[in-house]
Amino acid sequence: LVPRHLGFGEPTVCGKRGYATGQDSLKQTPLYDFHRHHGGKMVTFAGWSLPVQYTHSHLESHLHTRQHCSLFDVSHMLQSKVFGRDRVKFLESLVVGDIAELKPDQGTLSLFTNEKGGIIDDLIVTSTSEQHLYVVSNAGCMDKDLALMQDKAKEMKAAGCDVDLEVSDNALLALQGPAMARVLQAGVSDNLAKLPFMSSAVMGVFGVQGCRVTRCGYTGEDGVEISVPASRAVELAELLLKDPTVWLAGLAARDSLRLEAGLCLYGNDIDESTTPVEASLIWTLGRYMLHLRIPPPISWLNAEPDQ
Repeated sequence: LVPRHLGFGEPTVCGKRGYATGQDSLKQTPLYDFHRHHGGKMVTFAGWSLPVQYTHSHLESHLHTRQHCSLFDVSHMLQSKVFGRDRVKFLESLVVGDIAELKPDQGTLSLFTNEKGGIIDDLIVTSTSEQHLYVVSNAGCMDKDLALMQDKAKEMKAAGCDVDLEVSDNALLALQGPAMARVLQAGVSDNLAKLPFMSSAVMGVFGVQGCRVTRCGYTGEDGVEISVPASRAVELAELLLKDPTVWLAGLAARDSLRLEAGLCLYGNDIDESTTPVEASLIWTLGRYMLHLRIPPPISWLNAEPDQ
């Protein structure tokens, strides 16, 4: 769930706020003006205008994240929610993970796959205590991911299943680095020591209510991703920056941190011609697939490789 490469395109200036399309048909996150105000160098990435770096150099930003804490805007990623009594059946028909085994507010990395087992995208799935599945997937795969889910939902509803798909317009902020817990704990009443890796909770963050805080990230550091109402995203970012430990960081540092941590990158390490086994991601396969307790949602386990 990271930028594809370091060649993010030429700097681009857009003219409108929010998710509106600018003059060059680029989408903007709710923090677009905030980035410009803080010296963000805006570039084109996956159809969005996003900061590649700020006033610090790429190397300074990378090292600061490793040693302290950085704030990333990842609002370009697709956030969706799946409702209905058949929500688990719906998602397990599309991904390789064992979603039914997730505890309330527990998440997992999983993979959308095609009929040959090729990886359509990687994603995070959380089974929330609010009776829906919360899904975060890559911006670069947004159109095909959304089409995949919408088509499956339509198919299942036609068969009488109870499932509904909703796309969230929340912003998404990633606070990453060893100082994250200290910085964030000052602004939440929940005990972050009780929020383990890949777990999630809805809480107020520095007075901004209705935030979903998930302990995860793709930098190799301790971190959280905060899904926040779009109208209050800038407010929350400014509040987090009041701690001098927190620096803003962009696409360049996020990609090099991912690379250094040895984490898979969609479009580079994995794509639709790569199976989870070939990508050394067999650990993402649910137990029901590994032991064939029930028919797998895809046919690739017995598929012959292309000649």
